Amino acid sequence: MRGIAWDTEAWRSRFFAIWAGQAVSLLGSELVQFALVWWLTRTTGSAVVLAGATLFALLPQILVSPFAGALTDRWDRRRVMVFADASIAVSTLVLACLFALGAAQVWHVYVALLVRSAGSAFHWPAMQSSTSMMVPQRHLTRIGGLNQFLFGAAAVLCPPLGALLLESLPMHAVLAIDISTALLAISPLLVLRIPVPLRNTTPTTVRSVIADLGAGLRFVVGWRPILVIILTAMVVNLVMNPAAALTPLLVTQHFGGGAIELAGLQSARGFGMLGGGALLALWGGFRKRIVTVILALALLGAGFVAIGLLPPTAFRLALGAFAVTGVMATTCDGALFAILQSTVPHEMQGRVLSLLLSGAKAASPIGLAAAGPIADRFGVPVWYAIAGSVMVVASALIFLIPSVLQVEERPKA
Repeated sequence: MRGIAWDTEAWRSRFFAIWAGQAVSLLGSELVQFALVWWLTRTTGSAVVLAGATLFALLPQILVSPFAGALTDRWDRRRVMVFADASIAVSTLVLACLFALGAAQVWHVYVALLVRSAGSAFHWPAMQSSTSMMVPQRHLTRIGGLNQFLFGAAAVLCPPLGALLLESLPMHAVLAIDISTALLAISPLLVLRIPVPLRNTTPTTVRSVIADLGAGLRFVVGWRPILVIILTAMVVNLVMNPAAALTPLLVTQHFGGGAIELAGLQSARGFGMLGGGALLALWGGFRKRIVTVILALALLGAGFVAIGLLPPTAFRLALGAFAVTGVMATTCDGALFAILQSTVPHEMQGRVLSLLLSGAKAASPIGLAAAGPIADRFGVPVWYAIAGSVMVVASALIFLIPSVLQVEERPKA
């Protein structure tokens, strides 16, 4: 490996210059995502149209991610991030021009969402695997917490800020914000070098990419602890994401609330995400990161079970439970990514991280198909209780697998 400054503190200025640009870009992207969804809602008022938008935003994460991970391990990850940010910016620029001309249509937004999602499918594994090349291992959990804090900040700030901007600016001006933040993300990548792992230098062809992807699958299947962790993540997403999608019905049908109560629950979870990210960034988690993951997953499940068991009169307790789930979700994710970054060989990280992302995203539609009928028949709280119970059981099962508890003892190649 070349240029890894693990024995000095010189990594800070380089990493945080890149991280700050990516953080600003994330906030811009979240603003635009909110603006586009709201435009579709206001223009069409169609649930089918919104479902289509979700599908176009989700499919690349499922179908493109594995191949994006293989290509990320093969190509220069810095250039991958530049290309991904630039492609997202170009798609937004084209859409902004269409809005400025008054020619924007629903299918234009769909195409933009598709391109943005495909760009993210390349950008996320490139940034995550680059992080482990720049950051000393002892700080990876804290950086994971910092990332989760950023996601929480975006969840709390971007919806109200996006609504305010849409009230005061035309749509094309709001979209221009994302273009500007993308340029801020690209700028440090053009001048700062990211350490390069050993890469496959054979010509990039369809056959070679498929072979690389097969090697990634064999790596995951052949290393039982990582396979268990990825399968657990899929199961958690299978039950957790549908619960999040059913939250509006939880508010209206169970708690008898409206938009204010829904906003309250979402804000509570967002502030919990902020708290969890800050906690992990400052604390760093247990010495064994897997213990942090298991404990956070168990408490996350307990929070979901509590929500499912609360009576309709206990909305204030629901606010607290949602905040707890936000704290535990970010703590679990931050520690999990730190494990993968510190144990998976650098030249394999793009593929492993993309397989995790693709599997987790693919589980969500399956969970939604099961959650809908169950919630309609027995009520949304029942699904929350089921989801939480599954998470608690999953945390207990992986705690009982010795190889998973020893996952971090594997020396990285």
